[in-house]
Amino acid sequence: MKLIILSGRSGSGKSTALHQLEDEGFYAIDNLPVSLLPALVTELSQSTLKVHQQVAVCIDARNSQTELARFQELCKQVRSLASLRILFLDASDDKLIKRFSETRRRHPLSTDSQPLSDAIKQESALLEPIVAEASLTIDSSDMTVHQLRATIRDRVLGVDASRMALQLKSFGFKRGLPIDADQVYDLRMLPNPHWDEALRSLSGRDEAVQHFLDAQPQVQQMYSDILTYLLRWLPEIESAGRSYFTIAIGCTGGQHRSVYMAEKLAKALRDTCPGLQVRHRELQH
Repeated sequence: MKLIILSGRSGSGKSTALHQLEDEGFYAIDNLPVSLLPALVTELSQSTLKVHQQVAVCIDARNSQTELARFQELCKQVRSLASLRILFLDASDDKLIKRFSETRRRHPLSTDSQPLSDAIKQESALLEPIVAEASLTIDSSDMTVHQLRATIRDRVLGVDASRMALQLKSFGFKRGLPIDADQVYDLRMLPNPHWDEALRSLSGRDEAVQHFLDAQPQVQQMYSDILTYLLRWLPEIESAGRSYFTIAIGCTGGQHRSVYMAEKLAKALRDTCPGLQVRHRELQH
């Protein structure tokens, strides 16, 4: 039996993700009390119905603090009964506040005496036991509903479960670190195409920018150093049991150097990392 536990802060896209899993053939259950998880898995694992062989369960802050505190303990029981992956969705605080304002929905932890910003912080603390066990964290801050659905389909369902799913993500430090980064490389000390007016409006995907950066010794040394490290240590990371790993590569604006480096590394790693994915956060706008 294959089990995906879906969680995340309110407003991060849990309903969209659960609906996508249901559309992909998963038996979907929303807002399950944590204490019922072992009994549910035991019952469904004994079922002969095909529909019960792939199950997605949403567990979030609608559970009590006491229930959530038992999450890690109960997951140990579940792992002996099913192939378990834990997916956590999140977004920046500003994005979550904006989404609640736009939809005029009430946060499940907000009250007349507790503002939305405090409810969001309280929710983060409540969900820490799930975050600690998560196989994959997805940052939905800059995703549309359709992009989130595609990400669930590609990153969660479109990978070989026996291999670690690797993602290279470019980003701009001026907009903050990606929430889902497992490892971060900073390229801000490298020559910047932004200061060449002919290159300013282009990105690291454009040949002119690539030619500029190819000619910079510092850039090529950085590329060589990162690639050497990844070729040496990615197999060790995978052998330690990681199912997903996100490498974030940042420059100031996330348009030139980081995009160039992510694409160049991806080209070198594809043969050794089947299913490798590349995402450019700042180019999605």
